[in-house]
Amino acid sequence: MSYEIEINEQRFEDEPRAGQCLRTYLRERGWFGVKKGCDQGDCGACTVHVDGQPVHSCLYPAVRAEGRSVTTVEGLASPCGDLHPAQKQFLEAQGFQCGFCTAGFLMTTSALQAERGTVHDDGKLDDLPRAFKGNICRCTGYRAIEDAVRGVRHIEEPGAGRAVGRSPGAPAGPQVVTGTARYTFDVEIPGLLHMKLLRSPHPHARIVGIDTREALQVPGVHAVFTHHDAPDHLYSSARHEHPTEDPMDTRVLDDVVRFVGQRVAAVVADSEQAAEEGCRRVVVSYEELPYVIDPEEAMLPGAPVLHPKGPESGIFRAENNVCGEVHGTIGDMERGYAEADVVHEETFRTQRVQHASLETHGSVAYFEPKEDGEGERITVRTSSQAPFLTRRALCALYGLDEDEVRVVTGRVGGGFGGKQEMLTEDIVVLAALRLRRPVKLEFTRAEQFHGATTRHPFKITVKAGAKEDGTLTALRIRIVSNTGAYGNHGPAVMFHSAGESFAVYKAPNKQVEAYSVYTNTVPAGAFRGYGLGQVLFALESVMDELALRLGMDPLALREKNVIGPGDPMVTPIGHEEDLFIASYGMKQALDVVRRAEAEDRSHEDVPEGWLTGTGSAVAMIATGPPGGHFADARVSLLSDGTYDIAVGTAEFGNGTTTVHQQITAGALNTTVDRITVRQSDTDVVRHDTGAFGSAGTVVAGKAVMLAAGSLAERLRTFAARHTGVARRLCRLEAEAFDCAGRVLTLKELYEAAHARGALEEIAADGHWGGSPRSVAFNAQWFRLAVDPDTGEMRILRSVHAADAGKVMNPMQCRGQVEGGVAQALGATLFETVRVDERGEVTTAAFRRYRLPQYADVPRTEVHFMETSDAIGPLGAKSMSESPFNPVAPAFANALRDATGIRFTELPVTRDVVWREINRKLQGGTDD
Repeated sequence: MSYEIEINEQRFEDEPRAGQCLRTYLRERGWFGVKKGCDQGDCGACTVHVDGQPVHSCLYPAVRAEGRSVTTVEGLASPCGDLHPAQKQFLEAQGFQCGFCTAGFLMTTSALQAERGTVHDDGKLDDLPRAFKGNICRCTGYRAIEDAVRGVRHIEEPGAGRAVGRSPGAPAGPQVVTGTARYTFDVEIPGLLHMKLLRSPHPHARIVGIDTREALQVPGVHAVFTHHDAPDHLYSSARHEHPTEDPMDTRVLDDVVRFVGQRVAAVVADSEQAAEEGCRRVVVSYEELPYVIDPEEAMLPGAPVLHPKGPESGIFRAENNVCGEVHGTIGDMERGYAEADVVHEETFRTQRVQHASLETHGSVAYFEPKEDGEGERITVRTSSQAPFLTRRALCALYGLDEDEVRVVTGRVGGGFGGKQEMLTEDIVVLAALRLRRPVKLEFTRAEQFHGATTRHPFKITVKAGAKEDGTLTALRIRIVSNTGAYGNHGPAVMFHSAGESFAVYKAPNKQVEAYSVYTNTVPAGAFRGYGLGQVLFALESVMDELALRLGMDPLALREKNVIGPGDPMVTPIGHEEDLFIASYGMKQALDVVRRAEAEDRSHEDVPEGWLTGTGSAVAMIATGPPGGHFADARVSLLSDGTYDIAVGTAEFGNGTTTVHQQITAGALNTTVDRITVRQSDTDVVRHDTGAFGSAGTVVAGKAVMLAAGSLAERLRTFAARHTGVARRLCRLEAEAFDCAGRVLTLKELYEAAHARGALEEIAADGHWGGSPRSVAFNAQWFRLAVDPDTGEMRILRSVHAADAGKVMNPMQCRGQVEGGVAQALGATLFETVRVDERGEVTTAAFRRYRLPQYADVPRTEVHFMETSDAIGPLGAKSMSESPFNPVAPAFANALRDATGIRFTELPVTRDVVWREINRKLQGGTDD
């Protein structure tokens, strides 16, 4: 057959493979702006134009494009490079964070703009919920996208030295909107082999035999790897600075499988199709073993033991499936409850939630010369939040020195904690080392659900007592966290969940009992909030119940008991010596909520018969993980008179790259456009713990601040020596030094240093160890309306108060808050990873796992508190995780206010609300 297609005004005649979709056809020809997010037409990241009409290219057969004109995001701009109006709008509004979905939104928007005023215009640009029903964004909360479509400009161009506190755009913005930003697989690697994984169909079984002979006969298959080929070395997939934080319970390939979806074998072939066929032909014999799904049952005597390992594994009580546990008491609990006028106890449950980053997990391993030119090293390009810790783990697994392994990330398409794991890098390195060929593994969307990680499901029981005036007398929390089949992050999430959540309220008598428990289900892992969101859902709900029983205003109850400046942060799990209230925004946050409630009139237009209610919740979070979180940075003057930042932290929409530029621009009295950033590459700096635990600004940013400040002093010293002018008379400006009227350009300064062999004098290093730490505060308020006849819930108004210290970039920080609220609303209202009676995930696609779409997310009013932190860089605090935490309890409290019903289990779906309202109307009661 003859085949011809025009792509971005270029002609191609390569015939597609049988059954090939247009997305893969385009990417194989270098149009990497076309993204893979779901492969089922659910997310819209692959949207392109075919003869001017937007289509999901993952569903569109490439053969159907024969004779047609295809435009990708790379082809939107004019031939002379002028941006399309939609691209310009998204750039000026910063209508993106990680940017992985941006091409899809741009292609949809530009197609609708082209229809504007024509016979095909059906008004979608005026009805964005309808226009974007085929596009998903996980990061932004959609407000920035709406602003982009409406032509709102948010980016600023601050003058020299004035970037901090303003909103310059992300340095990668032009690449994001033109489709040239390079994510993990947006590279061409010659000789690339493809890996596919065979996964377990059983929740618990021992592999007694694997026959790979038929698989190896498939044309194109190069190798099949099983547990016989894997190193006999236990590790954790979790990435922490201190590996002992996690139990060592995992092997690259194991002869015992512990959940449906665990990898059993890896097939490597010339193509994904051949590798998939190879997986189908591997014959595995299993001895099925007893399994347990419920964590309470898993702790009982006689339950199946998942990990019969010794104390060297770091498992607390392997014989009872207890991965980790903590018990602690302050004061006298019986006395505390006896002193209370009101005591309330309730049990709450939270569900599994998927991170749903649009870029799935994946890695490619290949060989390149070592930096010194002596021999080869293996390079791993991966979608990771922790490249340095991943290199450390790979070296330990395979007995390699650090100079033999390089780990690098491109731009990362979303993380939310899910990429603080090593889920693909270990297996691709095994294959690459054996085959001495480049090897790629990219998860499908289904694999993200049954082969990656989720948020930990929690069962939380809270018992609280208070005096008549609202003073808390006793607070007890029992936590059972389901860590799944492996303990990655299990103990750490458990400990963290009982930390700041417990410390935020003062009570003389406190007790915690917490367990992280193994079950034969998909493993849980790090997720935005790291356990706090689960416990705060319970604690903040109980605070409202106490207020109701005391006849108090819930805000007044919180104000009376919340921790204040100078108060010690003591919990039953111990006092953290390096954690301080270095700035305090909680009072301001509560004032924002009180004003919102007093002034609100959103309920006045509610349909007749609907119920309305308001609710709020507060949260506190440490601005970094305990035990040290390390970052190195280097700032250098370049030959053209501009600056270079080298830093290890990854960019995945968290905005740290922009903030690092702003900090440096302030220290060096220059503009952000004169600063480039090299990052997330183990070649770049000595070490960086990683972009997690809200550390991008407060840890890596502080290292950058120290390096930039040191460089400013070094440059002034060099300029003074070079010109013979007193150092105090040398003033650094954007592009030069003014030394008592003599101008020395930075380019000339570089040339002078180069001539003297003194380039080290025009570079400086910074290091920060993540300690001491401060805390950030957040408060969320909702007004809801509920239709008792259908269970429909509408958010009439959403207000969020964020204590971020000195807000480095208001536009970006607002986006972090909006995105956190939107993601938390998904977890509150409909998101849930369902498993069946065997622990198998049954929601392994976006169409079965309900993500928030444009129409679901309200426009949240974001208020920043006026604080400046004594610890954070230039007074800043973290604000990437914390907005998530108070959302679910605030919503539940508003729902309680509207309906009189306390909902104790997430998600609070429409059908559940309708059922419980009807149960109450038919004579049921609510506690």
